Amino acid sequence: MGASAIHSSEDARRLAKRRLPWMVFDYIDGSAGAETGAARNRAALDAMTLRPRILRDVSQRSLSTTLFGKTAQRPFGIAPMGMCNLSAPGADLMLARLAARFDIPHGVSTVASTPMEKIIEVAQGNAWFQLYFSGDGSGTFKLVERAKAAGYETLVLTVDVPEVGRRPRELRHGFKMPFKIGPKQFIDFALHPRWSLTSLAAGAPQMANFLMDGFEFDRTESRARATWDTLAQIRDMWSGNLVVKGVLDVEDAVALKTAGVDAIQVSSHGSRQLESAPSPFAQLPEIRKALGPDFPIFFDSGLRSGEDALKALASGADFTFFGRSLQFAIAAAGEKGLAQLWDVFSDEINVALAQTGNTDLLDL
Repeated sequence: MGASAIHSSEDARRLAKRRLPWMVFDYIDGSAGAETGAARNRAALDAMTLRPRILRDVSQRSLSTTLFGKTAQRPFGIAPMGMCNLSAPGADLMLARLAARFDIPHGVSTVASTPMEKIIEVAQGNAWFQLYFSGDGSGTFKLVERAKAAGYETLVLTVDVPEVGRRPRELRHGFKMPFKIGPKQFIDFALHPRWSLTSLAAGAPQMANFLMDGFEFDRTESRARATWDTLAQIRDMWSGNLVVKGVLDVEDAVALKTAGVDAIQVSSHGSRQLESAPSPFAQLPEIRKALGPDFPIFFDSGLRSGEDALKALASGADFTFFGRSLQFAIAAAGEKGLAQLWDVFSDEINVALAQTGNTDLLDL
């Protein structure tokens, strides 16, 4: 079965689970703790209903929107995800080509498995650089300057990981970067020869932004020293668009607006950090109410369909992002699988737009 078997994000996940080593699948799929946070957010999304309307002329519909003054052909983009090439060799550039095709942002993770310079080139400028503050910040500020030199216009500062969350599924496999291959991992890879052979031929994925001299990254290094003063420093350094990602608290959202950021991203990091965090989807309307109608609010975490994206837009988001589902589509059927799932998401939101009596996202 290939791309033609993907009719939903769950189809992509099921196929990916067959093809990926258990260690890699659980790294992509896993959430913090007993994963109740992910379930809570999913329950909130499922509980919201959309209002069907009838006998309206919805024959001409548009899925485009405006994002920082530019037209995006879809109201959803690609969330920053670390080490995407684990899903398949070349996954980062598959995502970049998708971003170029639809003029949507490709979130480029600090720990991407392809250099930031190559991704923005292939994405034809449709890339945002996601930044982690870590250690004493010296390496962080060097990455800001490097992103600026590479032509990035939007910086996404992720603030919800002062310490990396505990994800038991990942820990049970001994997942580490770079890979430490023991008997358990060897058996896992041997039982998934298709992935193992293609990955071996392409070379093991690495944290590509740190292969250049002068750049080092320690995944275990504390990110706990970031403060509001750090944000002010980055705001002073960065003249482009500054988005702060990982916001779940109304007071924090208001303070960020006051601090001069250009947008916030309501997110629980895909429920990968604090298991007991509130549902991002449940927080979204409250944050919109506090920030007023005009301040840009983006949303990610737990979206699995075009209808989910429409729900987030109707609840106060200006733009949304898909994450792990895109990696599963790549793992399931490569770039064709990614294109197929993207078409599924587009179809789902397009149909839902018509069935709710809307022709344009602004109608929401």
